[in-house]
Amino acid sequence: MYQIKTFNAIAQEGLAKFTNNYEINKTDNADAYLIRSVDMHEHDFPSNLKVIARAGAGFNNIPIDKATENGIAVFTTPGSNANAVKEIVIAMLVAASRNLFAAAAYSAQNSGADISLRAEKDKTKFNGEELEGKTLAVIGVGHVGSLVANAASALGMKVIGYDPYLSADAAWQISTDINRAESFNDAIKDADFVTVHVPKNDETTGMIGTPAIANMKNGATLLNFARGGIVDNEAAVVALDAGKLHSFMTDFGDDVLLNRNDVVITPHIGGSTEEAEVNGATKGATTIMSYLETGNVHDSVNLPNLSVPFNSPYRITIIHKNIPNMVGQIATALANENINIESMSNAARKEVAYTIIDTNHLQEKQVDEVINELDKIGSVYKTRVIEK
Repeated sequence: MYQIKTFNAIAQEGLAKFTNNYEINKTDNADAYLIRSVDMHEHDFPSNLKVIARAGAGFNNIPIDKATENGIAVFTTPGSNANAVKEIVIAMLVAASRNLFAAAAYSAQNSGADISLRAEKDKTKFNGEELEGKTLAVIGVGHVGSLVANAASALGMKVIGYDPYLSADAAWQISTDINRAESFNDAIKDADFVTVHVPKNDETTGMIGTPAIANMKNGATLLNFARGGIVDNEAAVVALDAGKLHSFMTDFGDDVLLNRNDVVITPHIGGSTEEAEVNGATKGATTIMSYLETGNVHDSVNLPNLSVPFNSPYRITIIHKNIPNMVGQIATALANENINIESMSNAARKEVAYTIIDTNHLQEKQVDEVINELDKIGSVYKTRVIEK
């Protein structure tokens, strides 16, 4: 019986995916965590924990290095909230181009018998422009960015996409009407609107700062519904004050952005829809079950992709450092235990490697011995034995 622990409200549709081989929130020493936004950085991981799945695209709340050193596979659910984010970005594009927030604030603050006459007189203050024919730069055309690009194109916008890490799978999701920029600056230099949809990491933190904004078209509108910190908010404010930017719309609050008519802040609700929560919980649950029952890895945050048909009675999985002679040491340790290897597969991701070994010859009394022998290898993080 596998044990699952949750720390946030997880959609019931996701929890219902777990079969009778799973119990939920019966113990703190769980095999798997299914979480959303809970901060795990100060959390003590139990010895039995094998996998963390976050129902969402980001993983800033999980200490990845710490999890890896404890032999814990970390997964997110990319794409589960992509449509929700796409819709709010399209809504913000419309709102920005038509000055909807300023117009609504004006109407809400005016009353009296002559409101209709005054509104008719003053409405020219809020004249906007149509999106059709305007240029949108989409920085990052993965799960969310590709949907935004396609939807904006359908509205008649000229869309320019830029993503140096675009995978072949993602490329198939982009309309042939989308122009592909060769560089970041080429994408943004003539854009009326710039929206970012990249993960937050060392390379992308502050990527929209003073130099990038200087290369933008005067009067452009900037949107950040990806991650806080990708846009340098102080640089954005300087550009707004100088008239370089027309407006800034973001899902991530910051004191420097408060009390400005040219900034719209939403409280991190880009992916917060009932449908997205269900999608994330469902995908998180199926990911956990697949990893616990087969050891196969797909779209992990800290492990390489490795999926192997599980045809033998037993499977041994090892998370270890990516250094020379690890596979040789593992094979030697199994030979010393008289374990015959039916098949062996190995993959690496930067400093971390993952090995899957299938065997027909493993007696139940040998399981603990095999785990102990492999864990003795200094660069092994965690060994598991899975019985089919």
